[in-house]
Amino acid sequence: MLTGAALGLQAFATVTHASVDPASCSALARPNVFPQTTVSSARVVPADASAGLPAFCEVVASVKPVPGSDIGVVYRLPDNWNGKMLGLGGGGWAGNTLLATAAPGLAAGYATAQTNGGHEVSNVWDTAWASNPAAATDFAYRAVHEMTVLGKAVVASYYGKPHKRAYFQGCSTGGRQALMEVQRFPDDYDGVISGAPVYTLTTQTMSVVRNQIFSRPGASLSEPLLQAVNRAVLAACDAQDGLADGVVTDPRACRFDPGVLQCTSGKADASCLTAAQVQAVRDAYAGVTNASGETVAYPLTRGSELGWVRYISTGAPPTREQWLTGAAGAGLGGLRALVFNDANFDLAKFDPDRDYRTVRNSAFAGEYEAKNPDVSAFIQSGGKLLLWHGFDDFGPSALGTIEYYEQVQRTTGPKVPSLESSARLFILPGVYHCRGGPGADVFDSLSAIDRWVEHSEPPVNVIARRADGKMSRPLCAWPTLPRYKGAGDPSSAASFECR
Repeated sequence: MLTGAALGLQAFATVTHASVDPASCSALARPNVFPQTTVSSARVVPADASAGLPAFCEVVASVKPVPGSDIGVVYRLPDNWNGKMLGLGGGGWAGNTLLATAAPGLAAGYATAQTNGGHEVSNVWDTAWASNPAAATDFAYRAVHEMTVLGKAVVASYYGKPHKRAYFQGCSTGGRQALMEVQRFPDDYDGVISGAPVYTLTTQTMSVVRNQIFSRPGASLSEPLLQAVNRAVLAACDAQDGLADGVVTDPRACRFDPGVLQCTSGKADASCLTAAQVQAVRDAYAGVTNASGETVAYPLTRGSELGWVRYISTGAPPTREQWLTGAAGAGLGGLRALVFNDANFDLAKFDPDRDYRTVRNSAFAGEYEAKNPDVSAFIQSGGKLLLWHGFDDFGPSALGTIEYYEQVQRTTGPKVPSLESSARLFILPGVYHCRGGPGADVFDSLSAIDRWVEHSEPPVNVIARRADGKMSRPLCAWPTLPRYKGAGDPSSAASFECR
Protein backbone atom coordinates (compact mmCIF):
# COMPACT_ATOMS: atom_id res chain seq x y z
CA MET A 1 0.00 0.00 0.00
CA LEU A 2 1.07 3.60 -0.44
CA THR A 3 2.76 5.11 2.59
CA GLY A 4 2.96 8.65 1.24
CA ALA A 5 -0.52 10.07 1.73
CA ALA A 6 1.06 13.46 2.35
CA LEU A 7 2.29 13.42 -1.23
CA GLY A 8 -1.17 14.28 -2.52
CA LEU A 9 -2.06 11.12 -4.42
CA GLN A 10 -5.59 12.33 -5.01
CA ALA A 11 -4.30 14.86 -7.54
CA PHE A 12 -2.76 12.27 -9.84
CA ALA A 13 -3.88 11.66 -13.39
CA THR A 14 -6.30 8.87 -14.18
CA VAL A 15 -4.74 7.67 -17.44
CA THR A 16 -2.69 4.46 -17.50
CA HIS A 17 0.02 4.50 -20.17
CA ALA A 18 0.36 1.47 -22.42
CA SER A 19 3.58 3.04 -23.75
CA VAL A 20 5.94 5.72 -22.56
CA ASP A 21 4.26 9.12 -22.79
CA PRO A 22 6.79 11.98 -23.20
CA ALA A 23 4.35 14.62 -21.99
CA SER A 24 3.44 12.73 -18.82
CA CYS A 25 7.10 11.93 -18.24
CA SER A 26 8.28 15.54 -18.53
CA ALA A 27 5.36 16.68 -16.35
CA LEU A 28 6.98 14.87 -13.42
CA ALA A 29 9.70 17.55 -13.43
CA ARG A 30 7.30 20.41 -12.76
CA PRO A 31 8.18 22.36 -9.59
CA ASN A 32 6.49 21.41 -6.33
CA VAL A 33 4.87 18.23 -7.63
CA PHE A 34 6.47 16.23 -4.81
CA PRO A 35 7.16 17.79 -1.38
CA GLN A 36 10.78 18.13 -0.21
CA THR A 37 11.86 16.98 -3.66
CA THR A 38 13.62 18.57 -6.61
CA VAL A 39 13.34 16.71 -9.91
CA SER A 40 16.39 17.53 -12.01
CA SER A 41 15.29 15.60 -15.08
CA ALA A 42 12.42 13.49 -16.39
CA ARG A 43 13.08 12.10 -19.85
CA VAL A 44 12.08 9.23 -22.11
CA VAL A 45 14.80 6.65 -22.80
CA PRO A 46 14.16 4.70 -26.02
CA ALA A 47 13.91 0.93 -26.04
CA ASP A 48 17.16 -0.98 -26.45
CA ALA A 49 16.42 -4.25 -28.21
CA SER A 50 20.03 -5.44 -27.97
CA ALA A 51 19.89 -5.16 -24.19
CA GLY A 52 16.33 -6.44 -23.95
CA LEU A 53 15.14 -3.19 -22.40
CA PRO A 54 11.80 -1.48 -23.01
CA ALA A 55 11.41 2.25 -23.43
CA PHE A 56 11.06 3.95 -20.06
CA CYS A 57 10.59 7.30 -18.36
CA GLU A 58 13.65 8.08 -16.24
CA VAL A 59 13.19 10.44 -13.30
CA VAL A 60 16.23 11.82 -11.48
CA ALA A 61 15.61 13.75 -8.28
CA SER A 62 16.93 14.68 -4.86
CA VAL A 63 14.99 14.48 -1.60
CA LYS A 64 15.79 16.67 1.39
CA PRO A 65 13.61 15.51 4.29
CA VAL A 66 15.74 17.25 6.97
CA PRO A 67 18.44 19.96 6.96
CA GLY A 68 21.75 18.57 5.74
CA SER A 69 20.14 15.68 3.92
CA ASP A 70 20.42 15.30 0.15
CA ILE A 71 19.20 11.91 -1.04
CA GLY A 72 19.64 11.21 -4.72
CA VAL A 73 16.99 8.97 -6.30
CA VAL A 74 16.40 7.54 -9.77
CA TYR A 75 13.14 5.96 -10.97
CA ARG A 76 12.70 4.11 -14.25
CA LEU A 77 9.12 3.61 -15.40
CA PRO A 78 8.81 1.10 -18.27
CA ASP A 79 6.15 1.04 -20.97
CA ASN A 80 5.50 -2.65 -20.26
CA TRP A 81 4.69 -1.97 -16.61
CA ASN A 82 3.50 -5.05 -14.72
CA GLY A 83 1.84 -2.96 -12.01
CA LYS A 84 4.66 -3.50 -9.50
CA MET A 85 7.58 -1.54 -8.07
CA LEU A 86 11.06 -2.87 -7.36
CA GLY A 87 13.40 -1.13 -4.92
CA LEU A 88 17.08 -1.92 -5.36
CA GLY A 89 19.93 -1.78 -2.85
CA GLY A 90 23.50 -0.55 -2.94
CA GLY A 91 26.94 -1.97 -2.21
CA GLY A 92 29.89 -1.20 0.05
CA TRP A 93 29.31 2.15 1.71
CA ALA A 94 27.31 3.53 -1.20
CA GLY A 95 23.99 3.42 -2.93
CA ASN A 96 23.47 2.37 -6.53
CA THR A 97 21.59 4.23 -9.28
CA LEU A 98 23.10 2.39 -12.26
CA LEU A 99 20.89 1.33 -15.15
CA ALA A 100 22.71 -2.02 -15.25
CA THR A 101 21.37 -2.80 -11.78
CA ALA A 102 17.82 -1.88 -12.76
CA ALA A 103 17.93 -3.65 -16.15
CA PRO A 104 16.67 -7.12 -15.11
CA GLY A 105 13.70 -5.63 -13.27
CA LEU A 106 12.93 -3.23 -16.10
CA ALA A 107 13.00 -6.05 -18.63
CA ALA A 108 10.48 -7.91 -16.48
CA GLY A 109 8.14 -4.90 -16.40
CA TYR A 110 8.91 -3.50 -12.95
CA ALA A 111 9.06 0.21 -12.19
CA THR A 112 12.45 0.47 -10.47
CA ALA A 113 13.57 2.70 -7.59
CA GLN A 114 17.18 3.39 -6.65
CA THR A 115 19.10 5.78 -4.41
CA ASN A 116 22.66 6.96 -3.87
CA GLY A 117 22.12 6.40 -0.15
CA GLY A 118 22.41 10.11 0.61
CA HIS A 119 25.91 10.71 -0.77
CA GLU A 120 27.91 10.42 -3.99
CA VAL A 121 31.24 8.57 -3.91
CA SER A 122 33.57 7.02 -6.46
CA ASN A 123 35.23 4.78 -3.87
CA VAL A 124 32.78 2.60 -1.93
CA TRP A 125 35.29 2.31 0.96
CA ASP A 126 35.61 6.08 1.45
CA THR A 127 33.31 7.13 4.30
CA ALA A 128 34.40 10.75 4.73
CA TRP A 129 30.76 11.74 4.05
CA ALA A 130 29.79 10.30 7.45
CA SER A 131 31.10 13.47 9.14
CA ASN A 132 27.72 14.94 8.18
CA PRO A 133 25.24 13.56 10.77
CA ALA A 134 22.32 13.82 8.34
CA ALA A 135 24.22 11.84 5.71
CA ALA A 136 25.09 9.18 8.28
CA THR A 137 21.43 8.74 9.17
CA ASP A 138 20.43 8.79 5.52
CA PHE A 139 22.73 5.89 4.73
CA ALA A 140 21.81 4.06 7.90
CA TYR A 141 18.10 3.83 7.11
CA ARG A 142 16.42 7.01 5.87
CA ALA A 143 17.47 7.07 2.20
CA VAL A 144 15.86 3.79 1.15
CA HIS A 145 12.65 4.59 3.01
CA GLU A 146 12.40 8.06 1.44
CA MET A 147 13.19 6.55 -1.97
CA THR A 148 10.36 4.08 -1.43
CA VAL A 149 7.71 6.54 -0.29
CA LEU A 150 8.49 8.97 -3.10
CA GLY A 151 8.77 6.13 -5.60
CA LYS A 152 5.24 4.98 -4.90
CA ALA A 153 4.01 8.52 -5.48
CA VAL A 154 5.99 8.87 -8.73
CA VAL A 155 4.62 5.54 -9.99
CA ALA A 156 1.05 6.48 -9.17
CA SER A 157 1.44 9.91 -10.73
CA TYR A 158 2.85 8.62 -13.99
CA TYR A 159 0.67 5.56 -14.51
CA GLY A 160 -2.50 7.05 -13.09
CA LYS A 161 -2.97 4.35 -10.47
CA PRO A 162 -0.98 2.97 -7.53
CA HIS A 163 1.27 -0.07 -7.68
CA LYS A 164 -0.17 -3.51 -6.88
CA ARG A 165 2.93 -4.88 -5.19
CA ALA A 166 6.30 -3.58 -4.05
CA TYR A 167 9.44 -5.67 -3.66
CA PHE A 168 12.97 -4.86 -2.50
CA GLN A 169 16.09 -6.67 -3.65
CA GLY A 170 19.68 -6.25 -2.52
CA CYS A 171 22.92 -8.02 -1.64
CA SER A 172 25.67 -7.07 0.83
CA THR A 173 24.86 -3.45 1.74
CA GLY A 174 21.65 -3.98 -0.21
CA GLY A 175 20.99 -6.99 2.00
CA ARG A 176 21.37 -4.82 5.10
CA GLN A 177 19.07 -2.22 3.58
CA ALA A 178 16.56 -4.98 2.88
CA LEU A 179 16.55 -6.09 6.53
CA MET A 180 16.36 -2.47 7.67
CA GLU A 181 13.19 -2.02 5.63
CA VAL A 182 11.70 -5.17 7.16
CA GLN A 183 12.59 -4.10 10.70
CA ARG A 184 11.97 -0.32 10.68
CA PHE A 185 9.39 0.12 7.91
CA PRO A 186 7.38 -3.12 7.72
CA ASP A 187 4.71 -1.61 5.46
CA ASP A 188 7.10 -0.38 2.74
CA TYR A 189 7.35 -3.69 0.85
CA ASP A 190 5.31 -6.83 0.28
CA GLY A 191 8.35 -9.00 -0.37
CA VAL A 192 12.02 -8.51 0.49
CA ILE A 193 15.11 -10.30 -0.83
CA SER A 194 18.15 -9.95 1.44
CA GLY A 195 21.37 -11.45 0.09
CA ALA A 196 24.61 -11.72 2.12
CA PRO A 197 23.54 -8.90 4.46
CA VAL A 198 26.17 -6.86 6.29
CA TYR A 199 23.57 -6.42 8.97
CA THR A 200 25.98 -5.42 11.77
CA LEU A 201 29.25 -3.50 11.88
CA THR A 202 30.91 -6.79 12.85
CA THR A 203 29.78 -8.55 9.69
CA GLN A 204 30.76 -5.55 7.57
CA THR A 205 34.21 -4.83 9.00
CA MET A 206 35.73 -8.24 9.79
CA SER A 207 38.54 -7.67 7.28
CA VAL A 208 40.18 -5.30 9.81
CA VAL A 209 40.87 -8.20 12.17
CA ARG A 210 41.50 -10.72 9.40
CA ASN A 211 44.20 -8.46 7.96
CA GLN A 212 45.97 -8.53 11.31
CA ILE A 213 46.23 -12.32 11.07
CA PHE A 214 48.26 -12.13 7.86
CA SER A 215 50.20 -9.02 8.90
CA ARG A 216 52.10 -10.92 11.60
CA PRO A 217 55.81 -11.56 10.86
CA GLY A 218 56.18 -14.28 8.25
CA ALA A 219 52.43 -14.91 8.01
CA SER A 220 51.67 -13.46 4.58
CA LEU A 221 50.62 -15.82 1.80
CA SER A 222 50.99 -15.34 -1.95
CA GLU A 223 48.18 -16.31 -4.30
CA PRO A 224 50.06 -19.46 -5.42
CA LEU A 225 50.23 -20.55 -1.78
CA LEU A 226 46.50 -19.91 -1.33
CA GLN A 227 45.92 -22.02 -4.43
CA ALA A 228 47.99 -24.81 -2.88
CA VAL A 229 45.92 -24.62 0.30
CA ASN A 230 42.70 -24.73 -1.71
CA ARG A 231 43.86 -27.79 -3.65
CA ALA A 232 44.66 -29.55 -0.39
CA VAL A 233 41.27 -28.64 1.06
CA LEU A 234 39.45 -30.06 -1.96
CA ALA A 235 41.54 -33.24 -1.85
CA ALA A 236 40.59 -33.71 1.80
CA CYS A 237 36.94 -32.64 1.83
CA ASP A 238 35.40 -32.21 -1.62
CA ALA A 239 34.09 -35.78 -1.82
CA GLN A 240 32.64 -35.80 1.72
CA ASP A 241 29.19 -35.10 0.25
CA GLY A 242 29.45 -38.05 -2.12
CA LEU A 243 30.69 -36.12 -5.13
CA ALA A 244 33.99 -34.50 -6.07
CA ASP A 245 32.75 -31.42 -7.93
CA GLY A 246 35.05 -28.64 -6.72
CA VAL A 247 32.57 -27.57 -4.00
CA VAL A 248 32.79 -28.28 -0.26
CA THR A 249 29.04 -28.45 0.34
CA ASP A 250 29.22 -28.08 4.13
CA PRO A 251 32.54 -26.49 5.20
CA ARG A 252 31.66 -27.04 8.86
CA ALA A 253 32.20 -30.78 8.34
CA CYS A 254 35.67 -30.31 6.80
CA ARG A 255 38.49 -30.89 9.29
CA PHE A 256 41.39 -30.13 6.99
CA ASP A 257 44.44 -28.82 8.87
CA PRO A 258 46.99 -26.72 6.96
CA GLY A 259 49.78 -28.33 8.98
CA VAL A 260 49.94 -31.06 6.32
CA LEU A 261 51.44 -28.41 4.02
CA GLN A 262 54.18 -27.26 6.38
CA CYS A 263 57.58 -27.21 4.73
CA THR A 264 59.91 -29.89 6.03
CA SER A 265 62.87 -27.62 5.39
CA GLY A 266 61.24 -24.75 7.27
CA LYS A 267 61.47 -22.52 4.20
CA ALA A 268 58.37 -21.84 2.12
CA ASP A 269 58.13 -22.40 -1.59
CA ALA A 270 55.19 -22.40 -4.01
CA SER A 271 53.68 -25.55 -2.50
CA CYS A 272 54.43 -25.54 1.23
CA LEU A 273 53.96 -23.21 4.20
CA THR A 274 56.18 -22.03 7.02
CA ALA A 275 55.03 -22.54 10.61
CA ALA A 276 53.90 -18.88 10.75
CA GLN A 277 51.83 -19.30 7.58
CA VAL A 278 50.28 -22.53 8.85
CA GLN A 279 49.22 -20.75 12.03
CA ALA A 280 47.77 -17.84 10.06
CA VAL A 281 45.59 -20.16 7.98
CA ARG A 282 44.49 -22.02 11.13
CA ASP A 283 43.55 -18.73 12.75
CA ALA A 284 41.61 -17.65 9.66
CA TYR A 285 39.64 -20.89 9.76
CA ALA A 286 39.05 -20.51 13.51
CA GLY A 287 37.86 -16.90 13.43
CA VAL A 288 38.50 -14.32 16.13
CA THR A 289 36.74 -13.95 19.47
CA ASN A 290 37.56 -11.58 22.30
CA ALA A 291 38.07 -12.31 25.98
CA SER A 292 34.30 -12.08 26.53
CA GLY A 293 33.66 -14.79 23.95
CA GLU A 294 32.11 -12.38 21.42
CA THR A 295 32.69 -13.05 17.74
CA VAL A 296 34.85 -10.31 16.26
CA ALA A 297 35.51 -12.13 12.97
CA TYR A 298 33.65 -15.25 11.85
CA PRO A 299 35.71 -18.19 10.58
CA LEU A 300 36.69 -18.23 6.93
CA THR A 301 35.45 -21.44 5.35
CA ARG A 302 37.63 -24.24 4.08
CA GLY A 303 37.20 -24.03 0.33
CA SER A 304 36.97 -20.23 0.06
CA GLU A 305 40.73 -19.59 -0.08
CA LEU A 306 40.86 -18.42 -3.71
CA GLY A 307 38.64 -15.44 -2.86
CA TRP A 308 40.39 -14.17 0.26
CA VAL A 309 42.56 -11.67 -1.60
CA ARG A 310 39.51 -9.67 -2.67
CA TYR A 311 38.95 -8.28 0.83
CA ILE A 312 41.99 -9.39 2.82
CA SER A 313 45.62 -8.32 2.35
CA THR A 314 47.06 -11.82 2.58
CA GLY A 315 50.23 -11.02 0.64
CA ALA A 316 51.55 -7.94 2.45
CA PRO A 317 50.46 -5.71 5.34
CA PRO A 318 48.06 -2.96 4.23
CA THR A 319 49.37 0.52 3.60
CA ARG A 320 48.03 3.46 5.56
CA GLU A 321 45.90 4.46 2.57
CA GLN A 322 44.45 0.94 2.32
CA TRP A 323 43.49 1.08 5.98
CA LEU A 324 41.81 4.47 5.58
CA THR A 325 40.07 4.26 2.19
CA GLY A 326 40.52 0.68 1.01
CA ALA A 327 39.08 -2.76 1.65
CA ALA A 328 41.60 -3.33 4.46
CA GLY A 329 39.84 -0.81 6.68
CA ALA A 330 36.39 -1.94 5.51
CA GLY A 331 35.15 1.65 5.48
CA LEU A 332 36.00 2.43 9.10
CA GLY A 333 38.49 5.13 8.07
CA GLY A 334 35.89 7.89 7.80
CA LEU A 335 33.86 6.49 10.70
CA ARG A 336 36.58 6.63 13.34
CA ALA A 337 35.16 9.67 15.11
CA LEU A 338 31.71 8.07 15.16
CA VAL A 339 32.61 4.58 16.31
CA PHE A 340 35.89 5.02 18.25
CA ASN A 341 35.38 8.60 19.47
CA ASP A 342 38.82 9.23 17.96
CA ALA A 343 39.21 10.62 14.42
CA ASN A 344 42.86 9.50 14.39
CA PHE A 345 42.36 5.93 15.61
CA ASP A 346 44.95 3.53 14.13
CA LEU A 347 42.95 0.72 12.51
CA ALA A 348 46.06 -1.47 12.29
CA LYS A 349 46.03 -1.55 16.11
CA PHE A 350 42.38 -2.53 16.55
CA ASP A 351 42.17 -4.63 19.73
CA PRO A 352 39.24 -7.09 19.93
CA ASP A 353 39.19 -6.91 23.73
CA ARG A 354 39.51 -3.13 23.99
CA ASP A 355 37.73 -1.84 20.88
CA TYR A 356 34.99 -4.27 19.84
CA ARG A 357 32.43 -3.12 22.42
CA THR A 358 33.24 0.53 21.70
CA VAL A 359 32.24 0.05 18.07
CA ARG A 360 29.12 -2.00 18.77
CA ASN A 361 27.90 0.36 21.50
CA SER A 362 28.39 3.49 19.41
CA ALA A 363 25.43 5.69 18.52
CA PHE A 364 26.17 5.07 14.83
CA ALA A 365 25.84 1.30 15.29
CA GLY A 366 22.53 1.90 17.02
CA GLU A 367 21.00 3.46 13.92
CA TYR A 368 23.01 1.56 11.31
CA GLU A 369 22.72 -2.08 12.33
CA ALA A 370 19.75 -4.11 11.09
CA LYS A 371 20.00 -6.84 13.73
CA ASN A 372 16.50 -6.85 15.26
CA PRO A 373 15.22 -10.46 15.00
CA ASP A 374 11.61 -9.46 15.65
CA VAL A 375 10.15 -9.18 12.15
CA SER A 376 6.61 -10.04 13.26
CA ALA A 377 5.13 -6.69 12.15
CA PHE A 378 6.37 -7.29 8.60
CA ILE A 379 5.07 -10.85 8.49
CA GLN A 380 1.75 -10.01 10.11
CA SER A 381 1.19 -7.41 7.39
CA GLY A 382 1.62 -10.17 4.81
CA GLY A 383 5.31 -9.64 4.04
CA LYS A 384 7.62 -12.37 2.79
CA LEU A 385 11.36 -12.44 3.57
CA LEU A 386 13.82 -14.38 1.40
CA LEU A 387 17.28 -14.48 2.99
CA TRP A 388 20.22 -16.02 1.14
CA HIS A 389 23.97 -16.23 1.51
CA GLY A 390 26.92 -17.93 -0.22
CA PHE A 391 28.53 -20.44 2.15
CA ASP A 392 32.06 -19.44 1.02
CA ASP A 393 31.57 -15.69 1.46
CA PHE A 394 34.88 -14.19 2.62
CA GLY A 395 33.26 -10.84 3.43
CA PRO A 396 30.17 -11.02 5.65
CA SER A 397 30.00 -14.61 6.82
CA ALA A 398 27.13 -16.95 6.05
CA LEU A 399 27.54 -18.11 9.65
CA GLY A 400 26.43 -14.66 10.80
CA THR A 401 23.32 -14.79 8.62
CA ILE A 402 22.53 -18.27 9.94
CA GLU A 403 22.82 -16.88 13.47
CA TYR A 404 20.45 -14.04 12.61
CA TYR A 405 17.90 -16.39 11.04
CA GLU A 406 17.98 -18.66 14.08
CA GLN A 407 17.37 -15.59 16.25
CA VAL A 408 14.37 -14.74 14.04
CA GLN A 409 13.07 -18.27 14.56
CA ARG A 410 13.38 -17.93 18.34
CA THR A 411 12.02 -14.36 18.56
CA THR A 412 9.47 -14.08 15.77
CA GLY A 413 8.51 -17.74 15.55
CA PRO A 414 6.33 -17.76 18.70
CA LYS A 415 4.46 -14.65 17.48
CA VAL A 416 3.44 -15.82 14.02
CA PRO A 417 2.04 -19.15 12.85
CA SER A 418 4.25 -21.23 10.56
CA LEU A 419 7.21 -18.84 10.27
CA GLU A 420 8.64 -20.75 7.30
CA SER A 421 5.60 -19.82 5.24
CA SER A 422 6.81 -16.20 5.43
CA ALA A 423 10.56 -16.22 6.08
CA ARG A 424 13.21 -18.62 4.78
CA LEU A 425 16.97 -18.75 4.55
CA PHE A 426 18.91 -20.34 1.68
CA ILE A 427 22.62 -21.14 1.90
CA LEU A 428 24.43 -21.63 -1.43
CA PRO A 429 27.46 -23.96 -1.17
CA GLY A 430 30.65 -22.84 -2.87
CA VAL A 431 29.38 -19.32 -3.53
CA TYR A 432 31.45 -16.22 -2.72
CA HIS A 433 30.20 -12.73 -1.80
CA CYS A 434 26.96 -12.15 -3.72
CA ARG A 435 28.37 -13.82 -6.82
CA GLY A 436 31.23 -16.02 -7.95
CA GLY A 437 33.01 -19.06 -6.59
CA PRO A 438 32.87 -22.70 -7.69
CA GLY A 439 29.21 -23.15 -6.70
CA ALA A 440 25.91 -22.35 -8.39
CA ASP A 441 25.64 -18.61 -7.77
CA VAL A 442 22.69 -17.33 -9.82
CA PHE A 443 18.98 -17.84 -9.20
CA ASP A 444 15.81 -15.94 -10.05
CA SER A 445 15.04 -14.52 -6.63
CA LEU A 446 12.66 -11.90 -8.03
CA SER A 447 10.34 -14.45 -9.65
CA ALA A 448 10.55 -16.54 -6.47
CA ILE A 449 9.47 -13.66 -4.19
CA ASP A 450 6.71 -12.68 -6.64
CA ARG A 451 5.22 -16.20 -6.62
CA TRP A 452 5.53 -16.30 -2.85
CA VAL A 453 3.66 -13.02 -2.37
CA GLU A 454 1.11 -13.40 -5.16
CA HIS A 455 0.33 -17.11 -4.85
CA SER A 456 1.58 -18.08 -1.36
CA GLU A 457 4.09 -20.43 -3.00
CA PRO A 458 7.29 -20.54 -0.92
CA PRO A 459 10.54 -20.81 -2.88
CA VAL A 460 10.65 -24.53 -3.65
CA ASN A 461 11.89 -26.22 -6.79
CA VAL A 462 14.02 -23.14 -7.50
CA ILE A 463 17.20 -23.87 -9.42
CA ALA A 464 20.52 -22.09 -8.86
CA ARG A 465 23.03 -22.09 -11.71
CA ARG A 466 26.59 -21.06 -12.29
CA ALA A 467 26.82 -17.97 -14.46
CA ASP A 468 28.91 -19.95 -16.96
CA GLY A 469 26.20 -22.61 -17.27
CA LYS A 470 28.47 -25.45 -16.17
CA MET A 471 26.54 -26.39 -13.02
CA SER A 472 23.04 -26.26 -11.53
CA ARG A 473 21.86 -27.14 -8.05
CA PRO A 474 18.55 -27.04 -6.19
CA LEU A 475 18.09 -24.03 -3.92
CA CYS A 476 17.69 -25.58 -0.47
CA ALA A 477 15.96 -24.01 2.53
CA TRP A 478 18.18 -23.99 5.60
CA PRO A 479 19.14 -26.22 7.33
CA THR A 480 19.07 -28.52 4.29
CA LEU A 481 21.80 -28.49 1.64
CA PRO A 482 22.00 -30.06 -1.84
CA ARG A 483 23.25 -33.67 -1.76
CA TYR A 484 24.11 -35.90 -4.70
CA LYS A 485 21.62 -38.76 -5.12
CA GLY A 486 24.41 -41.12 -6.09
CA ALA A 487 23.59 -41.31 -9.77
CA GLY A 488 22.94 -38.97 -12.67
CA ASP A 489 24.69 -36.01 -14.27
CA PRO A 490 26.83 -34.41 -11.53
CA SER A 491 26.45 -31.01 -13.19
CA SER A 492 22.63 -31.11 -13.13
CA ALA A 493 20.31 -30.08 -10.29
CA ALA A 494 18.11 -33.07 -11.15
CA SER A 495 20.81 -35.34 -9.66
CA PHE A 496 20.60 -33.63 -6.26
CA GLU A 497 18.11 -33.41 -3.40
CA CYS A 498 17.82 -31.16 -0.37
CA ARG A 499 18.61 -33.02 2.84
